[in-house]
Amino acid sequence: MSTHSVFGAPCWVSLTSRDLEATQAFYSAVLGWRWRPARLGDRFRVALAQNVPVAGIAAVASMWQMAVAWTPYFAVPSADDAVARVQERGGTAAVGPLSLPPGRAALLADRDGATFGVWEGELISQWENWRRAAPTFIRLHTRDAFDAAMFYGEVLDWATERAGCCEVRYEGGEVVLRSGDDVVARIESGALGAAPDPTIRPHWQVHFAVADVAECARTAELHGGSVLSEAGDEAVLRDADGAQFTVTSRRRR
Repeated sequence: MSTHSVFGAPCWVSLTSRDLEATQAFYSAVLGWRWRPARLGDRFRVALAQNVPVAGIAAVASMWQMAVAWTPYFAVPSADDAVARVQERGGTAAVGPLSLPPGRAALLADRDGATFGVWEGELISQWENWRRAAPTFIRLHTRDAFDAAMFYGEVLDWATERAGCCEVRYEGGEVVLRSGDDVVARIESGALGAAPDPTIRPHWQVHFAVADVAECARTAELHGGSVLSEAGDEAVLRDADGAQFTVTSRRRR
């Protein structure tokens, strides 16, 4: 499947790591993932859930002096066009576009500093299968949700007249991105009408669907991670290397 059929929607997530073996052991224990080699070489791995490729891990944090973090990638028809749009609107291009068979990718930051990526070409995992097996959604925590929605909408062609584009709505205090019937991303910045919060460090948070949130939280602690918050059907965790992510009960999907 090409990115042209799901353009503007998140299509992959990747994690930078300092220790590939330790990272694999942590996520195998917490999320039950298995692993396979990636085409890009020994410093890369692909995570499998239900035999579906769901995420990538790159042991490049130290080599490229990058933060250890989860990053979502959005499908685009042209990585070059997306990079140009980001730069025109005050964002930055950190890496790329680079040729990463079977496609091309770039690592970017919006004008508030939140990191994200774009992917052009054949999807690593068929989009519908990836959506079922991997994240529930991704959420942007930012200072001004409406400003952020304008930025990403212009970069990723949200809410345009093109067939297959993502729809954007304001629902329940958040900006909500839908691809078809699926909620694929949310953007939040606090109370409606409130001034932008200068204390928020803008970032994208990846939410993984799990069967038992409490068990995942305890397992994360047993394997060197930490629980930042836990409330019923959701917990914010930090892995042993410092990367933050959320586990959400499958019942909430």
